[in-house]
Amino acid sequence: MPVVRQGVTGVGVWTALNTATPIAYEEGVFVIGLPGESGELSGHLRLPSTKRLMEQQISKLLNAQTVVRIIDGTTIPDWEITKRRDAERKKLQAAEMTKMRAEMTARTSWDAVYEQLSRRFAAVSNKSLPQNRARFYEEAVALVAEARQGMTTFDDSGERNFARCIERLAQYSEIPSCIVAVEILKRAGEL
Repeated sequence: MPVVRQGVTGVGVWTALNTATPIAYEEGVFVIGLPGESGELSGHLRLPSTKRLMEQQISKLLNAQTVVRIIDGTTIPDWEITKRRDAERKKLQAAEMTKMRAEMTARTSWDAVYEQLSRRFAAVSNKSLPQNRARFYEEAVALVAEARQGMTTFDDSGERNFARCIERLAQYSEIPSCIVAVEILKRAGEL
């Protein structure tokens, strides 16, 4: 594009513009390709100032807001491969986001249980009396078991947060954590 060449400076940018091939225009995206052996030139076209200038000029020519996409390759099949890669990347990102949300939900749930244990223990009067700790223990085991039954995912993060609640309860009630875990898992229907 002569107008774009006039607006940029540098041998690398000019070489990239001379080597670039228009490939497709889809859904407001104007695809420009560079041959594989000229891949290092794509950086010149991706420079914000160069890319903006290309988008402005192409938008004027097409009379529509246009985004420029620079790809490796100069054919429609190269563009199709790039679109498949983009779709796969989006799928992986969506799966990762779903996993992250599930972990956050599980952690948030266990964090809430952890906080409830702390609040309930703080509310116990005469903590030194074993019968009061026993009442707290009974309530707390029910609370943690109920939370465990409500869990839908049992990933590593969730299991670690569950273990953290067991340890907290064991510490407050002065009962070994393994025994606390057995009691909770029995009530949750897992043992």
